[in-house]
Amino acid sequence: MIRRVGRPGLLGTMARTAVIAGTAGAVNRSMNRAANNREQTQADAQAYREQQAAPPPAPSGGDDVIAQLDRLAQLHAAGALNDAEFAAAKAKLLG
Repeated sequence: MIRRVGRPGLLGTMARTAVIAGTAGAVNRSMNRAANNREQTQADAQAYREQQAAPPPAPSGGDDVIAQLDRLAQLHAAGALNDAEFAAAKAKLLG
């Protein structure tokens, strides 16, 4: 069989074109995926910064417990509650 020298034939040109097109498509998909990952990372970082900048929520019911303990102490001081009742009510509030 004699080998041709020079330009490739029709099948060679088609094969080369298919390889180039496939490589270009793979590179394009890879670059798009990297860009999407970069955007997602930036969005996650921004959400984290916003979360860290937000003031911490106030403890719920903290003032109510203190107010109730003050009220119990006043009732105990006035003699309306004995020591055992005061200790039980305080344990119930704190526990």
